[in-house]
Amino acid sequence: MPVFSGELSMEKPFGFPKIEHLCLRTDVEALFASGSRASSVYPLRAVYRLVDHDGKEPKVKVLISVSKRCFKHAVDRNRAKRQLREAYRHHKDILREALPENTALHIGFLWLSNKPVTSAVVEERLVKLMQNVGDKLLKEQENKNNE
Repeated sequence: MPVFSGELSMEKPFGFPKIEHLCLRTDVEALFASGSRASSVYPLRAVYRLVDHDGKEPKVKVLISVSKRCFKHAVDRNRAKRQLREAYRHHKDILREALPENTALHIGFLWLSNKPVTSAVVEERLVKLMQNVGDKLLKEQENKNNE
């Protein structure tokens, strides 16, 4: 398994490699346990949790989820997930820049709508949601520094 260098590859700065996916069951359970924070911008919800960064893994790990309750057909769920992945790939620096040193972020993006949404709207809302999360992280860091 390749070790993450901590820096973005210059070949694929907008990539979304497997190492940035939040896959471990323990990490996912911890993400949805109490102590996690959430923010919503319809049709999306972000559940996130700060963890210690050891330098071996990326600073941001992402989970993307579209419920069967929202879309009964797999093709619709897959389209929504693809839209979320694409929007995240192009704007992932928003979260990375907001993180304090020695801190990593586990974040899950959940789809809330029962209706398909255009890719432009998904991208707009995801950017707004990531900015909200980034602002909250910066405010928390300022509060810690002021104490």
